[in-house]
Amino acid sequence: MNRLKSSVAIALVVAFATSGCTRSRVVPMGLAPSKMTQIGVNSYLWRAAVDTVSFAPLLQANPQSGVIITDWYTNPRTPNERVKLTVAILDADLRADALRVSALKQVNQNGAWVDAPVTAATTQKLEDIILTRARDLRRTTVSG
Repeated sequence: MNRLKSSVAIALVVAFATSGCTRSRVVPMGLAPSKMTQIGVNSYLWRAAVDTVSFAPLLQANPQSGVIITDWYTNPRTPNERVKLTVAILDADLRADALRVSALKQVNQNGAWVDAPVTAATTQKLEDIILTRARDLRRTTVSG
C-alpha cells in the first residue's frame, strides 16, 4: 500500500512539474540541456532524487524549490529503526554540489523512538546514487 501511495505521489509530482510544457524542444545531437526552465531545478537531478527516495512515503515534493521530504520509513528487516530523508536540489545545473541529502534516524528503545546518529557516509552514498541516476537519465536522453 505504501508503494502505491509513493507511486501516486510521484505521478502527481511529475504531472505538476510537466504541466504547461506545450512546445517541442530539439536537443542538438550529442548535447543534453543541463539547465531547466519548466521547473526550478535540474530535471535529471529531480527525477533521480524522486526515484531514489520513492521507497519511502513522500511528505513534500516541490519541483520549484527543489525540496523532497519523506515521511518516516521503517525497513521490514529492521523494524526497530526508521529514517526520514530530506533532499535539496540547489541549482539548475547537473553538478555534484547542486545536491544535498540529510537524514534523520531513530531507534525504538522500550517503545519510544529515540534519535540516533547518521553517518556522513550514509548521506554521501545517497547523494552518489542520485547523481549516478541523474547522469544515466541525461545519457539516455541524449542517446535516445
